[in-house]
Amino acid sequence: MAEKTLAMKVLEGQKVAYEVFSYPTTERDAAVIATHFGVPPEQVFKTLVVERAPAKPLLVLVPAHCQLNLKKLAQVTGDKKLKMATHAQAEALTKLQVGGISPLALLNKGFVVLIDQSAQAQDKIFVSAGQKGLNLRVATADLGRITHARFVDVAEEL
Repeated sequence: MAEKTLAMKVLEGQKVAYEVFSYPTTERDAAVIATHFGVPPEQVFKTLVVERAPAKPLLVLVPAHCQLNLKKLAQVTGDKKLKMATHAQAEALTKLQVGGISPLALLNKGFVVLIDQSAQAQDKIFVSAGQKGLNLRVATADLGRITHARFVDVAEEL
């Protein structure tokens, strides 16, 4: 890997240790990516973009083997109307490719970051490095601190 992503630079700027893992860019299933890394799906988190007009969209991280429960999310945020962004909308809103959307690459962009509370059972989790085909393994506590995330109950198993 020749160039560091913005997410890597953010972690280095905060003096936070991380490991880089790559996977085939054609793979889109986070559970399959977990298998590729040789780790349980509970450790690999996907970043989902949730629209909540007129406010800025949310970035919600859920484990690979789960889906986002929008009703639970609405209870947490107090929003009456939430909807998942389409791939095209997610890319337009974040300026990142789906599969490469990272809360670390979107700091200071006004996104509220929420992480499913199951992450707190893991010392380290995998998140996108801000580029499709790359993930970072980072301490859960560090990720929460740097992104100013709230840990909330919003995921349900598939």
